[in-house]
Amino acid sequence: MAASSHGPTPWPTQLLGVVLIVAAVLATAGAVYQAPGIAVGDIPGVAWSWVPALGVDFAFRLDGLSLIFGLLIPGFGAIVLLYAGRYLRGHPHLIRFYLYLSLFMIAMGGVVLADDIITLFVFWELTTVASFLLVGFDHATTKARRNAWQALLITGAGGLALLAGLLMLSAMAGTTHLSEIAATEGLNEHALYVPTLTLILVGAFTKSAQIPFHIWLPGAMAAPTPVSAYLHSATMVKAGVYLLARLHPALAGSDIWFWCLSLFGGTTMLLAALLALRETDLKAALAYTTLMALGVLMMFLGADGTTALAAAMTFIMVHALYKASLFLVVGAIDFQTGTREISALGGLWRRMPLTSFAAVLAAFSMAGFPPFLGFIGKELKYEGALAIAEEPVALAGAAVTANALIVALTLVIVLRVVFGRMTPAVAAAREAPVQLWIGPVLLASAGLALGIMPDLLGQYIVQPAMVALTGTPQAVKLKLWHGINLPLMMSVATVALGLLVFVAQGRIAALLSRIPDVADEVWDRGLAGLVALFVRITSWMQPQDLRPMLSMTLLVIFVLPMAVLLGTGFSLPRYGNLDVAVGIAVILSIAGAIAAAYARRRMLALSGVGVAGVGTALIFVIFGAPDVAITKL
Repeated sequence: MAASSHGPTPWPTQLLGVVLIVAAVLATAGAVYQAPGIAVGDIPGVAWSWVPALGVDFAFRLDGLSLIFGLLIPGFGAIVLLYAGRYLRGHPHLIRFYLYLSLFMIAMGGVVLADDIITLFVFWELTTVASFLLVGFDHATTKARRNAWQALLITGAGGLALLAGLLMLSAMAGTTHLSEIAATEGLNEHALYVPTLTLILVGAFTKSAQIPFHIWLPGAMAAPTPVSAYLHSATMVKAGVYLLARLHPALAGSDIWFWCLSLFGGTTMLLAALLALRETDLKAALAYTTLMALGVLMMFLGADGTTALAAAMTFIMVHALYKASLFLVVGAIDFQTGTREISALGGLWRRMPLTSFAAVLAAFSMAGFPPFLGFIGKELKYEGALAIAEEPVALAGAAVTANALIVALTLVIVLRVVFGRMTPAVAAAREAPVQLWIGPVLLASAGLALGIMPDLLGQYIVQPAMVALTGTPQAVKLKLWHGINLPLMMSVATVALGLLVFVAQGRIAALLSRIPDVADEVWDRGLAGLVALFVRITSWMQPQDLRPMLSMTLLVIFVLPMAVLLGTGFSLPRYGNLDVAVGIAVILSIAGAIAAAYARRRMLALSGVGVAGVGTALIFVIFGAPDVAITKL
């Protein structure tokens, strides 16, 4: 969006924003306070009885895996709230935006802290609702409404599959507590393992936008930029990754687990990296790099090796820092220049030096250049890929190819957008307001600081997360320099290949643009066909004539219960001597009902209803319920 044309924000709205930012900062401080204790095995938790008869508790637990997200969700939430207060200044629905974003924050926090599958699912679906509201925030536009519905339908359908899978998993383990399920051995040998895993994977893949469910994530770019930054870095798209990491101790170790996560993750990684090069809109290109990162995380979660898992845990932090910073940078550029088109941007450092500083730092971390945290993450990714015994060469080759494409995109951002020839759009711009550049600068600088001092991240974040995943103490040492080894050679090859792709980027993009983008078209046609099918069914079951509709309704009401009764061995009682009065009452009731159902004239139908009513009233009299009979008459 271009610079806001709205007036100043009313003070009650400003006050609400300040209160929410303070609350998010306090929540982050609480997670930081718990980090040292969690690092030595002190796991805080709380539970309240919810459905005692089913053993369901409203339970929460903060371990090493939850801590990663417990830091990201409120910490990034505070930055995004500060950013949004200026980005949407004076917007008539800014209060609504604050509340939606806070709901999103609470829902995602509930997902990662939940220690009960029902509690987790409630918050899981709450993230779906909150994302629907945020993606469709600009509801006056057709695009926002359409894309919000797309995200809701895909992730909502996946949520239903997940619920079935979680309930089956609970039945297999004999508990609803996630910590107890993770400690249960032999689940991957259970007869229900394959259908349970399939349902859970559908839920996780839809949430984390794995192919073929990926189409909703680029469409979610219809949301305001602060939402995109938060959704892509710290919240909803990481929910599926978190879920599979949480269930890794219980469900991993089988061939189906490895191949599903490796194939879906690897395919998503490669395809998304290619599609990112095709985009001319910076925000859309970043959306596809998120898909690539999610594919990487899924691929490594498919492995059993500690190196691959450590790479996944580290990369969660790496990706969050650079992705949030880059999205916020793109929002600031759009705010000041009125465009996100790469071809219309150049020479940014001359007009927006602080924003450009954040862009360069974050882009270098994304590309995995030293001494940024992204370099450590990339080295771990390569080491983890090589450590996957089943297919080390294929997975490592895929990782190098995808990262090379990301290096090319980084060079586009740095050499063309930031340091390229100044364009008219940039020439007319000036530095963004402080609220728009302070967050990106802090996040990008954190990526640099943690790259120089990675021990802090390894000791207090990655190592406790590994304990949660493996159940055993793990020594994780993050270092910037590991000497000259194979991962370093792969990094050199990545940069060289990325330079080649950058040089040929224009031709590659032109070639990729010829590939039809059929995913959204298939979705729209499929949805239209589904609606048409339901319209036909509705017109058949509910014609304009009321009698066939009622007949169908009554038939269903009669057939289904009768089928259940007969299927359970039910039989009608037999009477040796039928009472004459009862027989007359039954005959009157049946005859009146048939007459009312088939009568062509209203008076005859009314008479039939009356006869049936008299017969029913007689039955009540005969069996000792005269008060009901009087009411009936």
